[in-house]
Amino acid sequence: MNKLMSMLIAAIFATASVGAFAAAHGGAMSDADKAKKMEACKKMDPKSTDEKMKAECKKLMEGEKKPDAKK
Repeated sequence: MNKLMSMLIAAIFATASVGAFAAAHGGAMSDADKAKKMEACKKMDPKSTDEKMKAECKKLMEGEKKPDAKK
């Protein structure tokens, strides 16, 4: 019974760590996607675009202007 419980706990920890790894690396936008989004932002009509798109474009444009501190 102890062996079964230990194996079950080990499996739970393994599943949780794989899930955490996937969640940490799943949301990044690739350079190609970022370029497409930037083109769409430059072509958008501010009068007919929804607020969510405007906010995303503003965030993307501000991120582009900031110098990279990591380099």
